[in-house]
Amino acid sequence: MTKAHKDKKSLYHTQIPKTLTGIAGLDEITGGGIPKGRPTLVCGEAGCGKTLLSLEFIVKGATAYNEPGVFMAFEEKAEELAINVGSMGFDLDKLQKEKKIKVDYVHIDRSEIEETGEYDLDGLFIRLSYAIDSIGAKRVVLDTIENLFAGLTNQAILRAELRRLFQWLKEKGVTAIITGERGDGHALTRQGLEEYVSDCVILLDHRVINQISTRRLRVVKYRGSAHGTNEYPFLIDEDGFSVLPVTSLLLQKEVSSARVSSGIPALDKMLDGKGFFKGSSILVSGTAGTGKTSIAAYFANEACKQNKRCAYFAFEESPMQIIRNMKSINVNLQQHVDKGLLEFHASRPTLHGLEQHLVVIHKTIKNFKPEVVILDPITNLITVGSVSEVKAMLIRLIDFLQDEQITVMFTALTLNTVVSEQTDEGVSSLVDAWILVRDIEFNGERNRGMYIMKSRGMKHSNQVREFIITDKGIDLVDVYLGPDGVLTGSAREAQKLHEQTGAALRDNSLSRKNREIDRKRKVLESKISSLQTEFESAEEELNKIYIEEELIKKVSESVREQMAVHRHGMESSSETKRVRNNG
Repeated sequence: MTKAHKDKKSLYHTQIPKTLTGIAGLDEITGGGIPKGRPTLVCGEAGCGKTLLSLEFIVKGATAYNEPGVFMAFEEKAEELAINVGSMGFDLDKLQKEKKIKVDYVHIDRSEIEETGEYDLDGLFIRLSYAIDSIGAKRVVLDTIENLFAGLTNQAILRAELRRLFQWLKEKGVTAIITGERGDGHALTRQGLEEYVSDCVILLDHRVINQISTRRLRVVKYRGSAHGTNEYPFLIDEDGFSVLPVTSLLLQKEVSSARVSSGIPALDKMLDGKGFFKGSSILVSGTAGTGKTSIAAYFANEACKQNKRCAYFAFEESPMQIIRNMKSINVNLQQHVDKGLLEFHASRPTLHGLEQHLVVIHKTIKNFKPEVVILDPITNLITVGSVSEVKAMLIRLIDFLQDEQITVMFTALTLNTVVSEQTDEGVSSLVDAWILVRDIEFNGERNRGMYIMKSRGMKHSNQVREFIITDKGIDLVDVYLGPDGVLTGSAREAQKLHEQTGAALRDNSLSRKNREIDRKRKVLESKISSLQTEFESAEEELNKIYIEEELIKKVSESVREQMAVHRHGMESSSETKRVRNNG
């Protein structure tokens, strides 16, 4: 790529200067804040949070970015505003004394507007200009614009003054937020003109579905800048205004090969001997009473023992209930709460809508910064949303947690109904590991069996394990296969006893046979020894006879030799005598 092409490409991707609002999530959605030195319109129905958003924009500018601001109100007095936002930690009186902000209330009477005839905003410009110059303001809020034109019916004047107001703010070089009330039908504002002359338009919405309220924010337009176009849930609480930009369309998450222990050694052994992947999502599902919460508690306990923070979101039991119940299986969660490693957040699902729950979870995680998160159980969320809505919410949550490299464990209740089966399957397709705990009923007894349905990226056991919960804790044991199938509980113990008895009988029978063989061996060895002795005696006797015969033979030969010598001597003597006689 040539330098000219690079310069051309960078020119096309250059965005307008922006001002950070300081509002959690909003700067991320807008790609760095609202347009600097330009007016932004924030519109919505009554009670949706327009005043709070704009006021927090002023306060955060003064406290976090050293940008003084002017808040000009046309409905509420400065004293009323200070009281209303005091519960959120905003001290307007202190900031005004420090000349970091200026709150100005302008009373406009409709009758006065009707009587004056020709209408213009010169008086407002003078007052606003003085307020800006007095503290060197960089930010301005006008709340709300409808009051400026209340009772004005001349559309030509209205259009001209609106354009003049927006142009005046631009010339002043201040970053402005102008609030406006939602119009009828599809109109964003009552006049239907403000959205066209604004460089940025943010729409706030407060809707109630199935008696559950949800607040949402959408950036309708943003001249000269890319921005998020979806609806984002937002929360108003004691910390102010926070938006949750959780929608993600790109699957480009970082992954880790590090492992996280489940807290149950036997389960870790089934998971390639190492446990779950860090930053992965785990689903533990099963029918009521199968021990899903116990597994989650063990997981939280193990994380805290390793000095990792854990956030536990409970939708069914209170923290005190969970802590008390887990003591019965030898798990002390209170010690981790006292150390600040374990933080519980318990609420009924009907307290918020799904999006609001997501905002609360997101905000808690951002503040607490845990390495492990538990949601117990997610199936309770069906009471405030459909199966598809719960799945969509969990997709957002899993995406966010994967970005943060946080390991999350969900528990889910499985029932024999179509809805729950759909929920279980829908959630199980999202997670990296799925553990199923089922009841195994046999011989009038109810026991538990654990299955690892899947565990992506690792070798894992396909064996069924009996899941045992006692006052000493949790353990997994091998199941037994009998004539009638898998044996658990007392049937397994009976089978083990039967096998042990059979082994003892076999050992006894083998020992008896061995003793009989030993006896026969000894008898045979005795007979062999007797025969050996008899053989040696016979051999000795034979040897004796042989020796005697040899001795006799030698004596006989010696006698014969001596007789021969004697005979030869006699013959020699006779010959001598004969010679002598002849001579």
